[in-house]
Amino acid sequence: MKLGDRVAVVTGAAGGLGRAIALALAQRGCHLALVDIDDSALVAAADQAAQAGIRATMYRLDVADRDAVRVLPAAVRADHGGVDLLVNNAGVALGGTFEQVAETDFDWLMEINFNAVVRMTRAFLPLLRERDAARIVNISSVLGLVAPAGHTAYCASKFAVRGFSNALRHELDGSGVGVLVVHPGGVATAIARSARTPAGASADEVERKRRRTEQRLRMRPERAAQIIVRAIERDASRVVVGSDARIASLLERLMPVDYWRVLRPFMD
Repeated sequence: MKLGDRVAVVTGAAGGLGRAIALALAQRGCHLALVDIDDSALVAAADQAAQAGIRATMYRLDVADRDAVRVLPAAVRADHGGVDLLVNNAGVALGGTFEQVAETDFDWLMEINFNAVVRMTRAFLPLLRERDAARIVNISSVLGLVAPAGHTAYCASKFAVRGFSNALRHELDGSGVGVLVVHPGGVATAIARSARTPAGASADEVERKRRRTEQRLRMRPERAAQIIVRAIERDASRVVVGSDARIASLLERLMPVDYWRVLRPFMD
């Protein structure tokens, strides 16, 4: 896929991996429709992307807002004339075991990490079908490949993104709309720092786990973004980003039930 003069919608574009993907697309001449709930950071991301000489528009909305997502395609069409690429990147994190996590927090995470992916795809698919070639890029996770204890909600959402993406790809085969599912490993974003934690958890324990998680987030977002954008360019169906994710993927294939025995000492 040649990205020059294409139009991409990127959610969660104000920071982290989403911003890095947006900038990598801008470097290739792709125009951008940037979506995020963080207004000030979104302005900064759009200004930075525009320095590459492309058109960057901003749409401040919560991807969990059904009504806002429903009207977004018309706004993007009015600004850009159409859409070639949808990058469903927006996501949140939630610590704690299934029994620790409140039902409302579990539902909050699923609404953003999975339901919003489905909702954005449903909203933009008619526009994508109008193009000669189009792509949907859904960001799953290494925790959409393996499921460590203490991450029930997050794993549920990322495995759901994986299954949805794979089935949708099969349904769209021959349509001109491709689907790429992305499984990043530890990318150095603020996701651990901004994660919700279970009510009643001690501040010391929460901080200890956050620091431990942050130590595993080693890959620069810019490097991960380049890997993802190159996968888009070669029409890939799946990309596993980072050596940690590749090792986890291999273990899961070799030991689909017992991989946790190998991974647990490292997670602990």
